[in-house]
Amino acid sequence: QLAESGGGLVQPGGSLRLSCAASGGTLGYYAIGWFRQAPGKEREGVSCIVRSGSPHYADSVKGRFTISRDNAENTVYLQLNNLKPEDTAVFYCAARPFACDLDRRSSYGHWGQGTQVTVSS
Repeated sequence: QLAESGGGLVQPGGSLRLSCAASGGTLGYYAIGWFRQAPGKEREGVSCIVRSGSPHYADSVKGRFTISRDNAENTVYLQLNNLKPEDTAVFYCAARPFACDLDRRSSYGHWGQGTQVTVSS
């Protein structure tokens, strides 16, 4: 199972670092994806990372978000920089065997409970 943490309230232009930790097992060869869901909107893929560390990003977050992975600690991080009000959402992490595919949300499993990110002045 995966568990997210690190969300909170931040002003526009601020930063947060989210964590996605695996419990009861290891990340192994799973790709780990970050998704977000804003009120009234569908859940969308934000970023994903495979075991080797190769990252993938949605166009909306390129240059602002950075994903990283610590296989020894069984944790994936998502650094959120230059946050905007439109980034406000619940952020979730989930696992998919081997490869990333942010367009195939249904192919991910082991979803965490989510962590709220609110960007507001």
